[in-house]
Amino acid sequence: MYAIVEIAGQQFKVAKDQKVFVHRLPEAEGEKVQFSNVMLLEDGKNITIGAPAIEGASVEAKVVKHLKGDKVIVFKKKRRKGYKVKNGHRQYLSEIVIESIVASGSKPAAKKAAAPKAEKAAAKPAAPKAEKAATKKAAPKASEDLSSKTVAELKDLAKAKGVEGISSMKKADLIAALSK
Repeated sequence: MYAIVEIAGQQFKVAKDQKVFVHRLPEAEGEKVQFSNVMLLEDGKNITIGAPAIEGASVEAKVVKHLKGDKVIVFKKKRRKGYKVKNGHRQYLSEIVIESIVASGSKPAAKKAAAPKAEKAAAKPAAPKAEKAATKKAAPKASEDLSSKTVAELKDLAKAKGVEGISSMKKADLIAALSK
C-alpha cells in the first residue's frame, strides 16, 4: 500500500515504515504528525485518485529528527569582467517515518473546528447584506462622523444619495458633498 501525499508544499510517494526527508516541520522531535492532503491511494488492486484530495484519507507519521541537508554551492561568474560570487546554502529538513496510511474515517481536529465556523459564515450572509442596506439608507439621514469611513464607503453613500461626479472626488470632497 502506498500513497501520494502533500507534505510541506511538496508531493511524496510514501509507504508504511518509510523514512522521508521533508522541509522543516514545526513539530518537535518525537511528535506525531497527520497529513490529510492525500492525492492518491493504492491498496493492492484498488487505486483511488482524489480531485484534488481524497476526503477522509490521511497519512500519519512521526518526526524522528531535525537536521540540515548537504551544502549546495551557488557560484556566479561573468567572464572577462572580474565578477565572481560564491555562496553556500544548507536546507533545513525534518526526517519523518511513515507510521500508517488511513484510507477513510480520519479527520483532524483542526478541520472539525473550522467546519462549524464555515457553516456559521454560510448561514449569516443574508443578515449582513440587510444590515448594510439599512446602514446605507440610515447613514445619509443621521449625522455621523464621515471622516472615519473609507473612500469606498463614502462613494457608496454618495451613490445612494444621488451625488454626481463621485469617481473623480477625493475623500474631503465626498465628505463635503455628503454633509450638504
